[in-house]
Amino acid sequence: MSGPFDPLRAQLLGAAEALAGGPAALPDILTGMVDDVEHALREPLEIFPVCHHSPASALAMVRRLREKQPRVIYLELCEDMAPILTELRNCRLPVALQAFASELEGFPVESAPLSVIAPITESSAEYQAISYALETPGVQLVLVDRSTDHVFQWAPRDEPAPPGPAEEDLHGDAVGVEIGDLRPRFAELEEHLLHHGRVRHWSEWWDQYVEQPLAGADHDTYRQVMVLIGSLFRRLAPHDGARWRSDEDRERYMWTRIREHLAATGTDPADCLYVCGAFHAASRLPEVGSAPGTPDFAISPRTGTTWLYGLIPSSHSAIEAQFGLAPGSVSIAAATWQKGLTRSRLTPFELDGQKGGRNKKVRKALPPPQADPPPADQLTGYLSGPPTLDGLDEAELRGWCVDIVRLARRNGYLASTADAIAVFETSVLLAGMRGRARPTPYDFADAAVTCIEKDVVPGRRDVRRLCEILLGGDRIGQVGYDALPPLARDVFDRLAPLELNLEQRTIQRALLDLTARPELAACSQLLWMLRYLLPDHAVRPIMGSRRLGEKHFQESWDLDLGRHQRTIIELGYEGVTVEQVLEQRLRRAAWDSSATAAVALKAVEDSLLFLASPRLTDELGARAVELLKGERTVDEAPVVLRRVRRLLGHYRSTAPALPAWCERFVTQGYAHYCTLLPTAFVDDETGVRQVGAMLGFLFSMESLALSLGCDRAQLELAVRQSHPESPAKLALLWSARHQLGALPLPELRSRVEELLDNPLVVPSVPQYVSGFVQALEPVPRLAPFVVETLSKAFGRLPDPVLLPWLPTLITTLRDQAAELVPVLTREAGRTFPATLEALDAWTPPWDRPPPSARAANRPGAGPAAALLASHPATADAVAELLGCAGEWSASAPPTPALLALFPESSTAVEALIGER
Repeated sequence: MSGPFDPLRAQLLGAAEALAGGPAALPDILTGMVDDVEHALREPLEIFPVCHHSPASALAMVRRLREKQPRVIYLELCEDMAPILTELRNCRLPVALQAFASELEGFPVESAPLSVIAPITESSAEYQAISYALETPGVQLVLVDRSTDHVFQWAPRDEPAPPGPAEEDLHGDAVGVEIGDLRPRFAELEEHLLHHGRVRHWSEWWDQYVEQPLAGADHDTYRQVMVLIGSLFRRLAPHDGARWRSDEDRERYMWTRIREHLAATGTDPADCLYVCGAFHAASRLPEVGSAPGTPDFAISPRTGTTWLYGLIPSSHSAIEAQFGLAPGSVSIAAATWQKGLTRSRLTPFELDGQKGGRNKKVRKALPPPQADPPPADQLTGYLSGPPTLDGLDEAELRGWCVDIVRLARRNGYLASTADAIAVFETSVLLAGMRGRARPTPYDFADAAVTCIEKDVVPGRRDVRRLCEILLGGDRIGQVGYDALPPLARDVFDRLAPLELNLEQRTIQRALLDLTARPELAACSQLLWMLRYLLPDHAVRPIMGSRRLGEKHFQESWDLDLGRHQRTIIELGYEGVTVEQVLEQRLRRAAWDSSATAAVALKAVEDSLLFLASPRLTDELGARAVELLKGERTVDEAPVVLRRVRRLLGHYRSTAPALPAWCERFVTQGYAHYCTLLPTAFVDDETGVRQVGAMLGFLFSMESLALSLGCDRAQLELAVRQSHPESPAKLALLWSARHQLGALPLPELRSRVEELLDNPLVVPSVPQYVSGFVQALEPVPRLAPFVVETLSKAFGRLPDPVLLPWLPTLITTLRDQAAELVPVLTREAGRTFPATLEALDAWTPPWDRPPPSARAANRPGAGPAAALLASHPATADAVAELLGCAGEWSASAPPTPALLALFPESSTAVEALIGER
């Protein structure tokens, strides 16, 4: 039986025979393409092939929908996204349908969160089909593509992660679902097409050789050409990869869903339209077709993962970055779409209430269906002659040239009317060199860069970016209030008292006077929570901070929520309110497999700052105790010490008693660090900072730990069992022994003197000094001694030792002990004279002669005796308490027997009083 494409098939076979020496498969490819077109046209259910974001496909879709007016539209889109399509009417296009899952079941946990997006623009055929179906009574829209769950079920597990998002990429790292992907799979084919088409990018080739010729084509021509192109790329694609197997399974899946719907509803296939990518329209699989008896595809069940659905804002640049299109190609497609509507006088379909749309059209009931005439061969005429190209539109090109010069001058370029003339002539010249009568936007952009940009970019935007702005710009969509998830709506409602338009894509300055308007305190609390949850630039405090113990009465904020609408929407996938999401984040951080005690303490502090939930705080605190008990290293000891000190200070100033978890943390930490102390002193991988923080915890928490039942002997044994070898840790050990009373200050001072006097040890003296500086954390009362040691080191160390050590000391203090520098500075201010004149007569305290020893030889003649004699009742009470009560001596002044029994204490008191 002859068909309408037999002459074309014979012509292509003759051409293949004429190409002697060509590929052996060439005849099969050429005739097979015609067979694919004929097979697709014989299908009773009309297949409408499309290319994603193609204005030619959108224009053909509008014409076909108004002509055929189908009653059922099967659309290649994830079937589980159907419920959110009606929300498109509340948005400003472009936006993207999104499926999101953060809690996975049946997928690797490390791959969370999973996200799938499907961008929608006004100049896409699928949006026209959606608008027609949702706004026309009696029309049913059925999504037939695999579900979001199956997208990841079928994805190869060893597939590399998608590349990171580009700047201003509103889609992030979501997996893009594209309808009608017609990018060739062979790099050689693409290179061949770009070379002979004299273009740089696939998007430019497609616009020149497919979009423009098909923009005004009739339905039969458009349909046959698109199936032919899809067949070509299908036959040249590699058939042995995971991508090919996934595409075939998608085709089986979609046709199985179509046949299920036809059987369930009894719909006549002639009243239906199947919208899919041209690549899938040329499929010849046994499971493809609507005829009864066609084998079905076994669809696997979905996993237990709970998917959440919504809309996120998109943009032309985000779509280009997501799908590897040329910069500006989507904006050019949008301009081509508008030009095609004007030229053909078509009225596109749009959803009722669509933001930024045209006036609403009156809905009309569908007329009775009419039979379509049998298809005729349109490919022969299309392929036999060159496409009809538009002539030069001087008015359009002249307007572009004038506008680009104006934009360039605004952005700092020294452009003039001469440059506009040069851009005009160069555009015409480039178009002629590339074989086209009418300059395309790509030709114009190349000419503008050549004539205006020269060799320098004076501002933030180069000329190519200015051309993109001129030709339509990076249009950015917006999700309307009614289409937002409950959390996002709650955020905007709670921030309404600020009286700002937070939907604008500009930075809004919010000034909060909490004294004059106390009702803004709730807004302040919400902003601080958003600051914790959102990216840094979405909510940024200018004045004010949130720390334990602080309270501000005035705050100012820079709010950029309009440009971060996507992140707010995705917060809505995690919970109903911001407080719920924050609580989940804190729990997730504290119970993560890599969590440490420091991380749990951070979560405790954040819960106190942002959430008034004692129950949650206690749970996080108990988790911190559990994590500390299981730690075998002390790497985060400085962070633990800093955070637990801050928390203890907060509770002591705001609560009548410490919470139970705090007490357990102190006792557990005291025992934990005592146990690890000897090992940390000798471990080379444990730094001096970490050991100092351990001692700081033990000494600063000692009184509280002892009151809670800890034993001080445990600390003393741990110090005795410590035998460090490095000089810095040895200095720390000496400081710890001094704090415990086992190493008096004179003996500690004499050890330092021995170090300075020993020429063999002098090169390592800076390390000892660094250890003493770190000792200010556990033993802050050593500050005078550390100043003394630093002064002696600076004065007595030779330059070859001192000069290399100074940069190390400065960087160490800045990076590891920044909080200790003020302690040293204050102590040095008390020690050294304040004026230059006083410096000449100044004697360091450590070089002054010791106090007179006469008081030690004569206990009754010193200041201590005079002090006790002036308070006889107190002296008698102390003597009786110590069990040494006796008579007062008859000396002048009278001396109690207490001084004779404790001469060392008497000498120490006299020295203390003598210094004063």
